[in-house]
Amino acid sequence: MLGVKRWRRRKLRSAPFPSTWDQILRKTFPLYRRLSGNDRAELQGHIQVFLSEKRFEGCAGLEVTDEIKVTIAAYACLLLLHRKTDYYPGLSSILVYPQAYAAPVEEEAARGFAVEGYQERLGESWQRGAVVLAWKDPRSGATSVKDGRNLILHEFAHQLDHEDGVADGAPLLERRADYVTWARVLRAEYDRLRADSERGRRSVLDLYGATNPAEFFAVATESFFLSPGKLRHRHPELFDSLKRFYRQDPRHYSALPRKAGRRAKGRVQRAGRR
Repeated sequence: MLGVKRWRRRKLRSAPFPSTWDQILRKTFPLYRRLSGNDRAELQGHIQVFLSEKRFEGCAGLEVTDEIKVTIAAYACLLLLHRKTDYYPGLSSILVYPQAYAAPVEEEAARGFAVEGYQERLGESWQRGAVVLAWKDPRSGATSVKDGRNLILHEFAHQLDHEDGVADGAPLLERRADYVTWARVLRAEYDRLRADSERGRRSVLDLYGATNPAEFFAVATESFFLSPGKLRHRHPELFDSLKRFYRQDPRHYSALPRKAGRRAKGRVQRAGRR
């Protein structure tokens, strides 16, 4: 069975990339034009496997178009370049809402009672089964490579974190010895961001990453791909750790193409990300 899956994936990766998808990526995925020819071909192959294996579902009346699917797949597969991958094995569905959505939550109240309610969210990543995204946010952020934020990268970084069964900011690493360095660097940088958040200091990292180590890894991934120069300058050890993990140096392709449009300001509240 494993051999059949490998054969099918190899066939998908080698198939011609649809020209309509190429046009979509040139419009919605600014990093696409900055990739080398080899990296672009690898990304195209990953996208074809991803779209073949994952199911997209529109929620709250949203019609899922090729633009939505291909754009989301491109950001998800950017995290897979140059690495051995099983294409997010715990993920089967991507649920897409037209905008921020209300998710049920349960919070502990006084005397051990639980209070049920709803929280507005932009997205969330389940350990098994699904990634949920508000398309309004990735659509406005999909053309931005300047503010270091992208909801799709964020939620799929969570998927990588989940692959070892625990959402703790430590994804599967190649060697056991790597975990020692990872823990030292990520803990120090996480504590630094918490201190920045408590004191109201600005950071190249989104202060939402101070929520917990899992959110820190997702936020650091966003900055690594979208603000790599700033991250390398201000957090060199963190940048180098992410560079080893992702086997990429986004400083080579993160600049916005000259004629690409700028993203309009405005964003749904970030506190609802998971």
